[in-house]
Amino acid sequence: MATPGEKLAESLEKLKALQDSGVLGIKADDFTRVHRERLVEHGFIREVVRGWYISSPPDERQGDSTSWYTSFWGFCSRHLEDRYGEDYCISAEQSLVIHAGNHSVPHQLIIRAPKGNNMPTNLLFNTSLFVMKSTLPNKAEIEVKEGVRMVNLPSAIVHCPASMFQTNATDVRTALLLIQDASQLLAVLLDGGHSTIAGRLAGAYRNLEQDKIANELLKSMKAAGYDVRETDPFEEKTPLVLDTRERSPYVNRIRLMWHKMRKDIIEVFPIPPGLPADTDAYIIKMEEIYTMDAYHSLSIEKYRVTPELIERVRTGAWDAKENETDKQQKDAMAAKGYWQAFNAVKESIQRILKGENAGTVVDDEHGDWYRELFAPGVAVGLLKPSDLAGYRNNQVYISQSKHTPINKDGVRDVMPLLFELLRKEEHAGVRAVMGHFVFVFIHPYMDGNGRIGRFLMNAMLASGGYPWTVIPVEERERYMKALEAASVDLDIKPFAEFLGWLVEEGIKGTPVATIKTE
Repeated sequence: MATPGEKLAESLEKLKALQDSGVLGIKADDFTRVHRERLVEHGFIREVVRGWYISSPPDERQGDSTSWYTSFWGFCSRHLEDRYGEDYCISAEQSLVIHAGNHSVPHQLIIRAPKGNNMPTNLLFNTSLFVMKSTLPNKAEIEVKEGVRMVNLPSAIVHCPASMFQTNATDVRTALLLIQDASQLLAVLLDGGHSTIAGRLAGAYRNLEQDKIANELLKSMKAAGYDVRETDPFEEKTPLVLDTRERSPYVNRIRLMWHKMRKDIIEVFPIPPGLPADTDAYIIKMEEIYTMDAYHSLSIEKYRVTPELIERVRTGAWDAKENETDKQQKDAMAAKGYWQAFNAVKESIQRILKGENAGTVVDDEHGDWYRELFAPGVAVGLLKPSDLAGYRNNQVYISQSKHTPINKDGVRDVMPLLFELLRKEEHAGVRAVMGHFVFVFIHPYMDGNGRIGRFLMNAMLASGGYPWTVIPVEERERYMKALEAASVDLDIKPFAEFLGWLVEEGIKGTPVATIKTE
């Protein structure tokens, strides 16, 4: 007779087969009742709506949204296909947002379907589906992205509501710039007789300094007999010249975010003190704060380290053989990697303090920081040598965040842009806040993004003469919420205010972070 462990193992094999086939939305009849109940009981799957589940780690804490946010699009894909087949698509508004490279989990996903019930379906963590009873666009206007049926880019632009040009200006501008020729839009505009929308889009392209597309829209609609009046739907002029040849939505999106956010940062961030006259004294203060910094930065990432372990690693008194458990060894290797990376960052900051461009220095050397951070883990066999290869080649997710980092191909488009923006940015406070934020927004590595993001922040702070600043683990919740607001709502002010407060206290000589001794 099979033991309880053998029975659970059999159920897990069924679950693994589903996962290996790429299934994220699990239907009740994918398992027998016995397997399903066993997996629910042990926490390996959790119910989303009646008869539908997602995989979840059994040790996931109550209230942890990570498994849901990482499964959201895959769950919706299968659930909607099962319910409506090919007779649905998501709204033009949300289609446009996705085309613009914004893959955040929406509060409510709006669906159009001829068999819709005009009722919300509540999902996990205050998310929902709302299925409108509605006819669908022509099949030629529908495509599959993120596994979900949505309207294509031209149709999304034509049919998005006018209010989006104010409420989601960054996404709309990004999407408009992906159109290469007016003919892409004219096919939809002419077939639908959308003269008012044509006037709005002509005004929008004029705002973007894309006069050729604007003029083509007006001429073609008028030639077809439509009375078109150009109107500018944006609240303000597009603030910078954007690259219309750029095929990645992420590049122009980040340029727009940077320009929009920098003004909010300058309003709340302390004025840069300027490069210190005594660079040696600055480096000494960095070294003095190292133990505090390592303790808090590693603790934020849930490593369990003590000041004593950090000091033993720094002085070379730690011996891997002394550690009895894998967890202890992982924590110690993280501490050792942090020490090695800190020293690499210190060398970068010495270059910056001599007057070299901070963006150029970090572009040159951030890969060294990453390799030093994880080299100890490779040395003892906790990590593979290939883990030091550099930017990720797979999708990564952020714990409990609605923000989905840029896909692996997009990473290589936007990392050069980040360093270009850092090189050109005049305000050191903006370099620090946006450098940290955009780095973790991109999440270029499979691991270590938070630690390297904080190193990058401090390198940029040094470029303005600000003191090395520690983010206290006690403030982790505020820190993460502020990053979430910037990533999902494009509201940088909470993050700028948070970092500005920490920096201000450091300038006054009253740093917030402390180490509590038991």
